[in-house]
Amino acid sequence: MKKIASPLPPFWRSLLSLAAAAALSACATAPGPQATGPVTAADVAKAPPVKPSMAPDVAVTPAAPAMASVAQTPVANPVDPLRPDESVDLNAGNAHVDLWSRVRSGFTVPDLDNDYVRRAEQWYSQRPDYVQRMTERGGRYLYHIVEEVQRRGLPTELALLPFIESAFNPQALSTAKASGMWQFMPATGRDFELRQNMFRDDRRDVLASTRAALDYLTRLYGMFGDWHLALAAYNWGEGNVQRAVARNAKAGLPTDFENLRMPEETRYYVPKLQAVKNIVIKPDAFALALPDLKNHPYFLGVPIERDIDVALAAKLAGLSLEEFKQLNPQMNQPVILAAGTPQVLLPYDNASTFVSNLSRYRGQLASWTAWVVPRTMRPADVAKELDVTESTLRDVNRIPLRMLVKAGSTLIVPRTEQVARDVAEHIADNASIALAPDVPPLQRVVIKAARRGETVAAVARRTHTTVAQLSAWNKVSAGGRFGPGAPVVMYLQAKAAQVAMNSEPEPEPVAKVAAKGRVKAEPAEQRSVAHAATPQKRAVASRSEPAKRVAAARPAAPTPAPRGAAGRSAGNVKVAEARESTSRR
Repeated sequence: MKKIASPLPPFWRSLLSLAAAAALSACATAPGPQATGPVTAADVAKAPPVKPSMAPDVAVTPAAPAMASVAQTPVANPVDPLRPDESVDLNAGNAHVDLWSRVRSGFTVPDLDNDYVRRAEQWYSQRPDYVQRMTERGGRYLYHIVEEVQRRGLPTELALLPFIESAFNPQALSTAKASGMWQFMPATGRDFELRQNMFRDDRRDVLASTRAALDYLTRLYGMFGDWHLALAAYNWGEGNVQRAVARNAKAGLPTDFENLRMPEETRYYVPKLQAVKNIVIKPDAFALALPDLKNHPYFLGVPIERDIDVALAAKLAGLSLEEFKQLNPQMNQPVILAAGTPQVLLPYDNASTFVSNLSRYRGQLASWTAWVVPRTMRPADVAKELDVTESTLRDVNRIPLRMLVKAGSTLIVPRTEQVARDVAEHIADNASIALAPDVPPLQRVVIKAARRGETVAAVARRTHTTVAQLSAWNKVSAGGRFGPGAPVVMYLQAKAAQVAMNSEPEPEPVAKVAAKGRVKAEPAEQRSVAHAATPQKRAVASRSEPAKRVAAARPAAPTPAPRGAAGRSAGNVKVAEARESTSRR
């Protein structure tokens, strides 16, 4: 090995740490004294164990004869995710080139120059602190995005698009449920193979979302042949832009970006990217400063061979949980599943620290695992069956009160010492949880409508249900009516079902019943009384006597006869009697 001067450059320090870790693994059963200070070439030749860099509360236990039964954790070397077969050399000549100059050299999208661009430039120039935070955050990801953009032969303006979409925040979530650095909607994400399940959301994955976004932008450019229209379609939707172009073409109008009719948000979207481009070209013109970015990877990918807790992975890498999630924001659960997440991203120096610490770690890597619910169950029953507390089960799986877990759902549960195997790939890729209200089972109840028929609203009132429910259950309109004696179907809990079955149809209003009786009784009464004095009608009157006797047998009304129609009928009888007596005289 070539002699290396001390102090070592970062790249060699990391490389030699990995070599020392590998050498230590070979002689782990006889650990020697701990070395201190920087690792030198002589140290590597002697293969002594090194003291790893770690968070203060991480205990890395060297292998010992008493622990010989504990299997060693498999560890793989960090790699550049875009060039896994090439070694990373931070001392290469081009590694110290300013990354911003590389971005500027790839600008090929035609410039826009309008009032919207001026407005966006002014907005950014008035917020130097915001621009500083945004560009520093983007510095973690920009090298890999530029690498991927130029590998595909695309304009480097596209590498600036996350400034517009999310301010380079991979955990950003819009009110419309667009997520991640590139702000993918759920359906569009699925179209571009970004998995979204209970364990991870690839819309937030730094590498996966970048790949999907560039795939989508390439497709949009192929559709429109114009980058301004492709960018507008990324924001507004390809169908909307296609219709706007067709509308202008039919009207004989220009079909370029600036002449299409579109929402104000989209009208401002492409000019904002132009404003950021202008700032990157000449930040001094806007009284802004860009952070120095070197032309080499900020992070490396470390393959994950076993399930591991997110918190433990961060500690072994010497990172805070927040720093770890900045590069691995796709994790939805406290455990990383090796079957669904083949690698984690770590800052360059922390990647070697992680590998070194992980090779020595002899504790349990994952304290959580997945359990598929065999039947619909209450969380309390699941907790009892798995011997965990119900509160722990509810908290980690975000199960609200009074909800059931449906059969086939996957739950995150504490891993026991007896469960050593990792979660299977088909669960890691497709796990989901389905909940249902924890209510008593419903009974199918059938009652009869009244013999004269009933409206849907009347049946709803007497059964204490709703018009909407009855309409849906019986496939009738809300303002409809059930036929006389028609069956009415309901699905109710036991107590409500009993109430419905014991319900009686509403009685008709008294006024309506009286009105029906008057229509039929008054003419007969007039005929029998007004014409009884004539000889020709006496026989008819006598034949009506049985009916009169029946009526007379009824109890008399305790109240005086009302005025109105009945009063007028009595007056008519008296007039008729007067006329009859006059005719006899």
